[in-house]
Amino acid sequence: MVQKAKILLVDDRPENLLALEAILSALDQTLVRASSGEEALKALLTDDFAVILLDVQMPGMDGFETAAHIKRRERTRDIPIIFLTAINHGPHHTFRGYAAGAVDYISKPFDPWVLRAKVSVFVELYMKNCQLREQAALLRLQLEGGGKAAGGEAKEPAGLLAELSARLAAVEEQAEALSKQLSDESTDAAAVATAAHLERKLTGLRRALDALEPGTSGGQPAVN
Repeated sequence: MVQKAKILLVDDRPENLLALEAILSALDQTLVRASSGEEALKALLTDDFAVILLDVQMPGMDGFETAAHIKRRERTRDIPIIFLTAINHGPHHTFRGYAAGAVDYISKPFDPWVLRAKVSVFVELYMKNCQLREQAALLRLQLEGGGKAAGGEAKEPAGLLAELSARLAAVEEQAEALSKQLSDESTDAAAVATAAHLERKLTGLRRALDALEPGTSGGQPAVN
C-alpha cells in the first residue's frame, strides 16, 4: 500500500483553510491544518510533509518568520514552501518571500487549477524520494543480513542483486518520466532542480549496486 503524502496548510483564517482543502482534496493526499506559525512548527516536529502552503499575513508570527524557523531546522529545511498572500507590495515583497526560502509566491485570489498543479509536482517528487529511501534501506538490510529473504532463508547473491536492480530500475524509470514531464512543461525551476537532485541520488545508488556485481571491486558501498 502506497502511503499518502502530507501537505501542511497554514493560515489563520478558517475559511481560507477550508478553501485550500476543497482545492487540494482531488490530489487524495493527507491535508494537515495549522492556524498559526507556532502551530505549524509544532506539526513539523513529528510529521514529514511533501510541501507547505504558508500564508504570509498572520498575527503574531507571520509567514516570513515561520519560514525562517523551518529553514533553520535540519529536519525541515528541504521541505518546499509555497507562500500565499492577499496583498502585493511589489517586487521587494516578492523577493523577501524567495529570500525566506519559498519555492513559489502566489497572490490571492489564485487559480485553483494552477495551485493544485504546482502542489501535485512536489507531492510526486516527495513520493519518488520516499521510494528511493526505501530501496536504499532495503539494500542496507540485505547487505547487513547476508542477503536473507523475507522468510529467513539465505538468497543467492545473484538473485538478490537482480531483485534489487529490478526495484531500482522501476524507480529510475518513473523519475526519468517525471523529469521529462517537468522539462517539457517548463514548470518551476525549483521543481526541476529537485527532480535533478533525485536523479543524481538514483545514479549514486545504481553505482553502489553495480559495485556489488561479481567481478567488480570496491567492497560494500556506502549508500546515503
